[in-house]
Amino acid sequence: MIVKPYGDTLHDGKVQLSFTLPMVLGPQAVACAKELVRRMGLPNPEVTHSEAVGEGFSFFVIYGSLPFGVDTDEVKAPQAEAPALGMAGIEELIRANFTRELVFVGASTGTDAHTLGIDAIMNMKGYAGHYGLESYDGIRAYNLGSQVPNAELIRKALEVNADVLLVSQTVTQKDVHLSNLVELVELLEAGGLRERFVLICGGARISHELAMELGYDAGFGTGSYAEHVASFAVHELIRRKAQPGGITATS
Repeated sequence: MIVKPYGDTLHDGKVQLSFTLPMVLGPQAVACAKELVRRMGLPNPEVTHSEAVGEGFSFFVIYGSLPFGVDTDEVKAPQAEAPALGMAGIEELIRANFTRELVFVGASTGTDAHTLGIDAIMNMKGYAGHYGLESYDGIRAYNLGSQVPNAELIRKALEVNADVLLVSQTVTQKDVHLSNLVELVELLEAGGLRERFVLICGGARISHELAMELGYDAGFGTGSYAEHVASFAVHELIRRKAQPGGITATS
């Protein structure tokens, strides 16, 4: 099926763009903004809003129509594969497969000072009615907070014999969050520790596909809750336990 954005009528392709140009607001800046949008593939764009934002900068909101669509059958959306389980189902799965608590250690690492994401997944009260990992029977959760160096996260994981590492990364300038995520993988690999942990990252700009490319076992973006993360992690630990030389139910 071919789909296009919806605005006034179905498949009319209507979209809205906003961006800032390093130009003084005026006819030349407006013309440049419209030309940029034309080169994006939107013919006849309309500037619906413009304003000066600081000395030498202009902000634009532009409305246009995409002349093309996408075939939904050709677009693939990689996802972390695990049966969808609620809190009770995950707790039962742990009881059935392990004779100990599973240990999760999480943090917002590097220079990331945001804690909303990691708190929503780990803290007892969770978020939007979805209880966090601290509320789960069979899970011991350590939330280290924000601005945690990757080396410190690894040190704590070894100290508490963690099974799962959770890393939350919010949008950062110049994609610093990507280099920070890669650094954690490299530190684990350098220490021969990568396969010791289930490694999961999450955040507003994180997808499962991106996480896999960076060397993680799974990635969770906007709309993910503790049960999504826990379900994947527990199923992955069970899978590893079943492999020759894998973890044991008492390890």
